[in-house]
Amino acid sequence: MLILTGFVLGALLGYRAAHRRGGNTLDKAQYAGVWGIGGAILGLFATLALGHAGIGGL
Repeated sequence: MLILTGFVLGALLGYRAAHRRGGNTLDKAQYAGVWGIGGAILGLFATLALGHAGIGGL
C-alpha cells in the first residue's frame, strides 16, 4: 500500500513542480512519471523496512 501511495504522491508533486516551472503538457507528464517512480521506490523501501521491523503484518 505504501508503494501505491508513494507513486501517487510523487506523481502529484512532480506535476506540481513542472507546472511551477512553466512546463507544457509533456513536461508535466514526464515529471509526474519520474517523480511517481521515485516515490514508488521510496514506498518500496519503507514497506521493506517496516516488514523487517515486524510492523505492518508482512
